[in-house]
Amino acid sequence: MKPDSPRNEELPIYESLIRERGDVVEEARVVAEETQHQMTQALNGVAATPHETGAP
Repeated sequence: MKPDSPRNEELPIYESLIRERGDVVEEARVVAEETQHQMTQALNGVAATPHETGAP
């Protein structure tokens, strides 16, 4: 960690936003990884199952 970078305990506003609204950055990361996986499969000609597409 860089000496000038803030630590989690020094970011009370960010922590309270996560508690109130959820961790949007983490959610976006998960969705991006799922999308990348699906696109890799699509480019390789692998058909997605309903479970993989998020369909019920």
